[in-house]
Amino acid sequence: MTGIDARVSISDEVLFRDLDGEAVLLDLHSGKYFGLDPVGTRLWHLLAENGSLAMAYQTLLEEYDVDADRLQSDLLALVDRLVANGLIQLDGRTEAHEG
Repeated sequence: MTGIDARVSISDEVLFRDLDGEAVLLDLHSGKYFGLDPVGTRLWHLLAENGSLAMAYQTLLEEYDVDADRLQSDLLALVDRLVANGLIQLDGRTEAHEG
């Protein structure tokens, strides 16, 4: 499982379309479509900005009324699914994280 201090990058083979707060992703390599709900779409935008899971986690924690452990678990599970489907890649480096 991916750790919260991981960094990720979005695959060049993925097209992203935001449709009123929800997203559709197209993997050009496989031709498969994927959908993201509003929270997943917000995560995608945050990862596109800087690739930091820790920063995305902190931002989402501030923006949503959610238990911190639940958010971390859900975020890491989604990231693992995105990695498994080739939509994002782990950058192989981590960040220093205060916590």
